[in-house]
Amino acid sequence: MPLNVLITGANSGFGLLIAEKFARAGHTVHASLRTSAKGAALEALKAEGLAIHLVTLDVTETRTIEAAVRMATQGAPIDVLVNNAGFEVSGPVEHLSDAMLLKQFDTNVAGVTRMVRAVAPSMRERGRGTIVNISSVAGLIAAPFTGAYSASKHAVEALSEALWFELRPFGVRVVLVEPGGFETNFGRNVIVEPAYDEASPYRPIAARFAKAMEGFRAGPPQDPQEIADIVFEAATADDPRLRWLGGNDARMLAPLYRSMDFEAFASVMLQRLGLTDVIKSPPTGG
Repeated sequence: MPLNVLITGANSGFGLLIAEKFARAGHTVHASLRTSAKGAALEALKAEGLAIHLVTLDVTETRTIEAAVRMATQGAPIDVLVNNAGFEVSGPVEHLSDAMLLKQFDTNVAGVTRMVRAVAPSMRERGRGTIVNISSVAGLIAAPFTGAYSASKHAVEALSEALWFELRPFGVRVVLVEPGGFETNFGRNVIVEPAYDEASPYRPIAARFAKAMEGFRAGPPQDPQEIADIVFEAATADDPRLRWLGGNDARMLAPLYRSMDFEAFASVMLQRLGLTDVIKSPPTGG
């Protein structure tokens, strides 16, 4: 049976691929974007005759969410919601301003909650529907200088676990997709905390980490189509599990992290990255 799908942040990256995946499978897709000026790739898919409808939606503005949901439900109720919209703030926790931290959580956490509030009542009343939240391996393992982003994705993990318990009795499924590192526009849209300038004492350490991670991720780039395929599989499965890791790095790191305590995991990772000299033991009593 054709599904009615609403996807946030669908103009590029994972969102665009997810929209195309559902549309080519014969489903109706409402692909949201903040401004119509960013819809060229979606318009090209629509021109092929695919059932893709562009809707303007900003997950930080309830008014646009309500309007988009009204438009998306004119012909049928929403069967699948994919919460994909999000971005990353980069910088040490010490440098994070209130404004940037709130901006990060307003989109990545409150945005997900607003979307759930907009579609869950209908799904609950109908006794069916699927909510897919795009998280990240950063929602399981926080990396240095991604504190705001990692914290927001940890929050998405917690919200999704709570939703799994709350909505499952009503027949509504909740899914978490946790990608590792993929080459998409997401990385090019990272916002650097303004206080994290060249004078920051963290810059030399951050440079070491960045160079080490380049070596760690050496090899062919991971294909972001994998995430679109995972979302489609999870959304159309009879009884999907909650968590779906995406990417070889995520599938390697997450089980390793869960298999030991934090200090042991940190030691293993610092050794693999060649950074054992960066982390010093604190003085006794410190």
